[in-house]
Amino acid sequence: MQKFFRSLKIWQVVVQLLFFLWWDSCKWNYLRSYTIKRKELRQKIRAKWLTNELLSLGSAFIKLGQLLSARPDVLPASWILELAKLQDRVPPFSYEEAEKILRKELLENFSQINQIDKQPLGAASIAQVHKATLNNGEKVVFKVQRPGLETLFRLDLEVMQQVAALLQKKRSWSYGRDWVGIAKECKRVLLRELDFRIEAQYAARFRQQFLDDPKIKVPSIIWKLSTRSILCLEYVPGIKINDELSIKETGIEPSSIIDIGAESYLKQLVEYGFFHADPHPGNLAIGFDGSLIYYDFGMMGAISDQLRKRIGSMVRAAALRDASGLVKELQIAGIISSDIDIGPVRRFVRIMLKEALTPPFSQNIFEKLSSDLYDLVYDKPFKLPVELIFVFRALSTFEGVGRSLDPSFNLISIAKPYLIPLMTSNNSNPNDLINEIGRQVGEIGSRAVGIPKRLDESLERLEQGDIQLQIRMGESDRQFRRMINAQQSLSQSILLGCLGITAALLGSSNRPFLSCLPIVFGVPIFTNWVKLQFKINRDNRIDKLPGASR
Repeated sequence: MQKFFRSLKIWQVVVQLLFFLWWDSCKWNYLRSYTIKRKELRQKIRAKWLTNELLSLGSAFIKLGQLLSARPDVLPASWILELAKLQDRVPPFSYEEAEKILRKELLENFSQINQIDKQPLGAASIAQVHKATLNNGEKVVFKVQRPGLETLFRLDLEVMQQVAALLQKKRSWSYGRDWVGIAKECKRVLLRELDFRIEAQYAARFRQQFLDDPKIKVPSIIWKLSTRSILCLEYVPGIKINDELSIKETGIEPSSIIDIGAESYLKQLVEYGFFHADPHPGNLAIGFDGSLIYYDFGMMGAISDQLRKRIGSMVRAAALRDASGLVKELQIAGIISSDIDIGPVRRFVRIMLKEALTPPFSQNIFEKLSSDLYDLVYDKPFKLPVELIFVFRALSTFEGVGRSLDPSFNLISIAKPYLIPLMTSNNSNPNDLINEIGRQVGEIGSRAVGIPKRLDESLERLEQGDIQLQIRMGESDRQFRRMINAQQSLSQSILLGCLGITAALLGSSNRPFLSCLPIVFGVPIFTNWVKLQFKINRDNRIDKLPGASR
């Protein structure tokens, strides 16, 4: 019975979500006429509603929301940005339950614990943290998994699979999306997160990266006191990175801390390819010696070897502001598919290079780029890897943390010393960039000199009929299709109105049963009309792409 009511509650949220997505896409239901701003305002309201519903559904769906925040191809940008803020806000469970779990998991090793604080340091959807002291005097923290969590997770994941299968059957809902694949990936990730031994390995690997850096502190793992449901780490106290008052009282300069953080993050991305994917203020602290402390290693990101091999070429193309070259490198690395229309992608990259590399640098450049990228990806068959979205989100989050400490903080300017060496990687020398610029200038000059002759030859061949001129008017075609769709929508609306009036007249006549006839005829027309509204709405999103009006 409990399983039935749980499933019913989940399906209720799913049906409401699908209805809201359809309702908000219909322009006719906006009271004061449809505008982009009104639609975005409504979507923000829906996103907050979804966030609250996920919180009420519990642990598995809180984590699901965090995973969906890395899938801008599934939800609109405003929904993604709201879900990215999703933090666990759940009450702690009792100390008696925590102690029971500790005794069950640690067995005879429980005797090594001298004292445990009954009040947890923090509570989240998956676990809560208790400070403790071992018999040898060492200060540690225990991350204790919530009781009965795995059973609840598996029940929720089973319902998720059913929802994904239903969505996949509807072609209009599954276009460009593999809902079943997304559900399977979520299941794999969420079940792995229940195994704290994996998080322990992540933490150990992350700590190894900064072992020789005194400015970065990462808690060590107490392996003998860690199990599948218990994670024991070294206790590393610090000041929360958003506690400005306490930071000022210690005399630590905020700008120096954020510089350390930016430097460490760029090392994670550029040198190691293994990075902390959730650097929000709750997971960052400042040591009393001015060092930066990282906590919570449940959500980590890794950059593939294929992508890392192409980073040097990408940075080189970006430095030259070669949008076409950068898009080509992204395709080679597998970041974007080679079988899609790269026009919108190229326009986005061109605007990105202009905004990111033209002084004065915007202080929230990664936040703006993330929003633009989400708008570009949504409802389009692009195949951006999740790792890239995690990179953008992590940089955007860290950028926000940096600005809260130092309003003048700019990640682009700090990144420069780390990116320049990449231009000379892959067995090249420091003069390659200058030589490449010189080569391109020479090519431009040669082509410019030959343009008059080539133009004259082409016109002569065209006059003689040796070549044919083929013109593609993409924008005109799109506008023509929109006019046809609008005309069809109007005619179907009029027809539905006439059928409605007919049904009303027949219903008030001597033979009211005849009113069923126009209703029956109207059902397929209404179905086509609804599909047409979705098509019109999907086409209109092209106008929102960066540079689409050009």
